[in-house]
Amino acid sequence: MMGRPIKTVLIANRGEIALRVIRTCRELGIRSVAVYSDVDRRAPHVLSADEAFAIGPAPSSQSYLNVDRLLETARKAGADAIHPGYGFLSENAAFAQAVADAGFIFVGPSPDAIRSMGDKTRARMLVTRAGVATVPGTDGPVNSIGEAAAFCDEHGFPVLLKAAAGGGGKGMRLVHRAEDLEAAMKGAALEAGSAFADARIFIEKYLDRPHHVEFQVLGDNGGRVIHLGERECSVQRRHQKVVEESPSSILTPELRARMGETAVQAARACGYTNAGTVEFLVDGKRNFYFLEMNTRLQVEHPITEMRTGLDLVALQLHIAAGNDLPLGQQDVRWIGHAIECRLCAEDVEKNYMPSTGTITHLQPSQGIGIREDRGVNEGGEIPVHYDPMISKLIAWAPSRAEAIERMRRALLEYQILGVTTNIPLLLFVMEHEVFRKGDYTTHFLNDYFTPDLLSKGSVNARKGMAILGALLKDAEAGRLDGTDTNHQTQRRWRLQRAGMMRGT
Repeated sequence: MMGRPIKTVLIANRGEIALRVIRTCRELGIRSVAVYSDVDRRAPHVLSADEAFAIGPAPSSQSYLNVDRLLETARKAGADAIHPGYGFLSENAAFAQAVADAGFIFVGPSPDAIRSMGDKTRARMLVTRAGVATVPGTDGPVNSIGEAAAFCDEHGFPVLLKAAAGGGGKGMRLVHRAEDLEAAMKGAALEAGSAFADARIFIEKYLDRPHHVEFQVLGDNGGRVIHLGERECSVQRRHQKVVEESPSSILTPELRARMGETAVQAARACGYTNAGTVEFLVDGKRNFYFLEMNTRLQVEHPITEMRTGLDLVALQLHIAAGNDLPLGQQDVRWIGHAIECRLCAEDVEKNYMPSTGTITHLQPSQGIGIREDRGVNEGGEIPVHYDPMISKLIAWAPSRAEAIERMRRALLEYQILGVTTNIPLLLFVMEHEVFRKGDYTTHFLNDYFTPDLLSKGSVNARKGMAILGALLKDAEAGRLDGTDTNHQTQRRWRLQRAGMMRGT
């Protein structure tokens, strides 16, 4: 099947994902259009696009979530298609419908598929009818404490309260005791209502020693669906992913094949097109259950690209234009191991408080097997209005052990001043023997990490960064006597930091 060519794409997003889409558009000869809020006026995605348009004030409700303004801008720019990236409106069925109704191509699944899989309880029922096992849970939203108590009496504690209309950890509560159930329900409903304008919640049995494993899928308009392998996403903080890797070290070849086939089956159940992710929980006995489907490109998609050599954004655009998938399941090949770390501007020792401000110095990691997807440069701002992720650092190597060491090296090399980052936490993960062995669960950070474990390393690292910053300022002011160059200063700081982070 051949569709109509896409000549101009408006990216309804910001930061690194907007840049990611722009780069593929440039390689394909497609004109890219960026949008920006007032605080993003000089952001890299704005400067990189072929054309850029202001869409409103900093609050996302007045800019990146303003559907009317986005559509008006797409018309003004002469766009054929709109790519939503991830977050913001990427899983909003009403937005996908509005894009289609306005005559644009939505680079993603159909509004019906987003509705089917975006509502978690509806998705559970849909895949269950298709023969896919789900985590034991309520058939629909719970409407009273009595309903919730009845489920808990039947299945036992612990249970997980979840928002019916969204994900990303919002509206989620883990409940261990009956006496905590009512308060947890009220809190979950309040948070879900605030995050998704939908306060409905449902309940799932909380699994023992769970692993979070997801499969990347692609579907075309002719009904063909394939998967591109799995990603292990069990290093999480408050249900938010921190580190992802591919392949998962807990899957046998037989289990991997069965889960891949199940992911394809789940996608077919809703007539899925374009790129999506089917997420599973795997328990301690290696039983796996459907968790949810994310109807968009995932943050962690680069590790799949690094192992398969495929450009997922290019495939998204190819499918959105109405073309058949250019490859079959038998054509997919996986090579080596890839790890992604989400590098964020946050202070781990202050309860992960976002660290806003200006990045005064930034020298990213480089070298063989290293990729960085970053949405801010030196001199750029980390604003209070959006997610504090600075970049996604990806390491590829022939083996898992080599990929871990390569990532560790890249984290030690990464230099950033002006904001506090979570690099010490990421180094903790890379160096912990449980992670290195590979059989870690979603409890990993809760079980093994407390901020005081970073006290020596992170405090000393910050001291080193402060010293480097002061010396760089001295150099700029001409106050160094020539016996100590910037290069020598930075080299000493990196060696010092490497020793400190290893606890030596």
